[in-house]
Amino acid sequence: MSETQEGRSALVFGARNLGRAIIEDLVGRGWGVVAVARSDATLELASAAGAVPLRADVTDPGSVADALRETAQRFGRVDLAVNAASAYGGDRSGPFGGGPVAEAPPDAFDSWTAAPARSAFSFLSAAGRFALDQGGPATLIQVTGGSARRAMPGRGLWAAGSFGVRAITNAAAQELREHGIQVVLLVVDAGIEPFDGGGRPGADPAALADPRELADAVAFLAEQGARAATHEVVLTPLAERWVP
Repeated sequence: MSETQEGRSALVFGARNLGRAIIEDLVGRGWGVVAVARSDATLELASAAGAVPLRADVTDPGSVADALRETAQRFGRVDLAVNAASAYGGDRSGPFGGGPVAEAPPDAFDSWTAAPARSAFSFLSAAGRFALDQGGPATLIQVTGGSARRAMPGRGLWAAGSFGVRAITNAAAQELREHGIQVVLLVVDAGIEPFDGGGRPGADPAALADPRELADAVAFLAEQGARAATHEVVLTPLAERWVP
């Protein structure tokens, strides 16, 4: 939330698709970036993009805290932290979104509902505590999907998890505002086009969000001053259906 990018640093969780676009955009703007992933292949992509690769787990608050400390040791402080990692838990081999509530097994709840909310809590609790201890302005961005705005048949479990992500993020935003810490929920109300292109099976390419344009939104949020704080942004391609 400061007025200049010079000497600024970011920690980005998730480096494959949206996270990769965010990393490349920030590096191009002169930021120092630490990119978190769990696979060797993704870490190599992050390194090739100019970021410092780091293996960590966003679902573990201790691992998040370690990653924040590592970023601060390398760059002096952490100005921006982004959770763009997909929150997976358990077995998601069943219907996408968890399936009808009356038919979903208990482990579908763990995978589609508990996992996303747990990831947001882990990220925001550790990052919020770190930002408070660090002092000064900082921006924390939690990414989620359109299910944070509405439930759909067959995807109620996913929506329940996304609603939880929204509630946790909104609460953290209210709690940390007075300390100069901007917490933002970035809702991508569409599928996201693969970073390398190629579209997604069965999806209208024009209705998919461009990860590079989403990265522009992240930079915009991180560069805001204290008198223009934003706490929730919804991005929907014009070719996708928009519901107020």
